[in-house]
Amino acid sequence: MSDPVQKLMMSHRPRIPKSKVVHVRLDPAERTRVETAARDAGMTLSAFMRSLTLEGAGVCPFFAEVDHLLLRELLADLKSVRAGLQLLLRSEPRGDAGRPAYEQAVMEDTQRVVAALCVEISFFEKRAVQRRREVL
Repeated sequence: MSDPVQKLMMSHRPRIPKSKVVHVRLDPAERTRVETAARDAGMTLSAFMRSLTLEGAGVCPFFAEVDHLLLRELLADLKSVRAGLQLLLRSEPRGDAGRPAYEQAVMEDTQRVVAALCVEISFFEKRAVQRRREVL
């Protein structure tokens, strides 16, 4: 595992005994959904709720600064692709002669950005489970 991000993800903080209790009121359907989510994450209900609470309070935020930078870059790419697609749609009724090459370029840009988004979303999904477990 040579990737520094993966090494950081796998590092654990020391375990500290937990002696304080917080009660949460849920209706039966909510409890079932939370239990299912905890089970899917491979966590106990208590650990799952602790993780969510600490994340929501900003104590253990889900996105690191590097994530925000990456997401800003992806957003800029998406805006660029959107502009290209809008231009492509506006040129449709005119039947521009040079459009096929431009269409190809726009489609390649779109595919590149969508692929990058899929990779990042997959990374965040995997990291979410790992980070939830780190709170244990």
